[in-house]
Formats: sequence, C-alpha cells, structure tokens
Amino acid sequence: MRCVIARYPFDLTKNGVLASMKGITPELVTGESVTIGRRRYPVKQVGQVITRQDPRDFTAGEVVRAMTRLGFTCHAQPEAAPVRAATPLQTASALLGAASLDA
Repeated sequence: MRCVIARYPFDLTKNGVLASMKGITPELVTGESVTIGRRRYPVKQVGQVITRQDPRDFTAGEVVRAMTRLGFTCHAQPEAAPVRAATPLQTASALLGAASLDA
C-alpha cells in the first residue's frame, strides 16, 4: 500500500511492518498506540522504525491512518487502571481519624 508520511511516499505492507517491528521492545505508551502482533507500541515509535525518520517529522495521525489501512488495530488513549473508590464507611472512618482499612 502506498502512503505519505512526512511528505514522503512509502510502500508499506502488513508483513513488512511486522518484520520491521520484530525484536523491537515497546516504549511506554502515553498517547495513541497501535497493536502489532501481541505488543502495543506508541505510534511515533512505529513511525520512526518503519520510515527511519525523526519522530518530530511526522504526526501520529499520519501513522495511525497508515496502520489502520494496513489492518492493524489503533488505540486512541492508553487504558487507565481503575481507581478504587472508598466506601462511605471508609470515608467516615478517615474523617474521624481511624486507621486506613487498606493497610
């Protein structure tokens, strides 16, 4: 598939992207990401590997568009860990100065 990233044309294939990302350790995902194989990579890291360009030269949207057209699953934000809310009893106990029940 032909796509343009940072004003340069690239001929990308799904197998070519899989081969390029093989053996690459994913960086910490803080924004948009793409699942390649069993791993989840930041889109800027994927763009850097497949284009061999500086990540400042292209946008995440360009890489997301290309990866989606190739059939990879793209994610908008990292999945946040659920926040454990205190029960009313725990809140009242904390306000009265009791020890935390989590400890």
